[in-house]
Amino acid sequence: MVPIILALLAIAITVYFFVFNKRQPVLKKDEFQKFPLIQKTLLSHNSGIYRFALPHPDDVLGLPIGQHISIQAHINGKDVVRSYTPTSNDAHKGYFDLLIKSYPEGNISKHIAELNIGDSINVRGPKGFYEYVPNNYTHIGMVAGGTGITPMFQIIEAIANNPEDKTEVQLLYGNQTEADILLKPELDKIVKNHSNIKVHYLLDKPPVNWEGGVGYITPEILNEFLPTATAKTQLLLCGPPPMTNSVKKSAINLGFAKAKPVSKAGDQIFVF
Repeated sequence: MVPIILALLAIAITVYFFVFNKRQPVLKKDEFQKFPLIQKTLLSHNSGIYRFALPHPDDVLGLPIGQHISIQAHINGKDVVRSYTPTSNDAHKGYFDLLIKSYPEGNISKHIAELNIGDSINVRGPKGFYEYVPNNYTHIGMVAGGTGITPMFQIIEAIANNPEDKTEVQLLYGNQTEADILLKPELDKIVKNHSNIKVHYLLDKPPVNWEGGVGYITPEILNEFLPTATAKTQLLLCGPPPMTNSVKKSAINLGFAKAKPVSKAGDQIFVF
């Protein structure tokens, strides 16, 4: 009798832990919360991945794939707020990562780059009109420039980590120099292990023996590397406005619906 009671007690404790003691998403949509910096990984002279801790090791941020967060800081006597997309998702527990490229004239980006380990940032969210749904489209074309890779990487990683997700992805990623390419080792590893995900890099100033594309993202390049426009194809854009505006115009000639001034969930062309 005692072994049975002990077994039932163990089951009850297990059920309580997984059902009643399950951590809830940390993010709050209408309230800024502080998260401390716990790790810096420098990628280049002006970019790096900054890891911020959640309150408990098993917490998740609670950010839907494809959405972003607001970061607030008091800079030069003013409260400044900017939006960023973490490169991590809720498969990562206890922390979230931000890929930041800092500019001398930047505000939040420069502020984060100057943080010391233990310093905190103010965050609220989620924000955004896009939420990735596995297998909602058969093909997704992506065009990114510079730090515009962040929402694309978050989506690509989610697809790569889900064996049931068969979505095919074609990413065009443009930068000025090879040193400017962010998350290249991570992207190359995903491409190597997942035949449904392809990446084509383009550089304005390529080095000698560069094997990728050269120059701007032209209509000809879009036609060559993007998936065919169908009712089950979506095109995602993120990067400098001149790039996204040019791609939006060119995509119409490729059969995509005209992009709306403000992108909404379900649009065939979505601009982050």
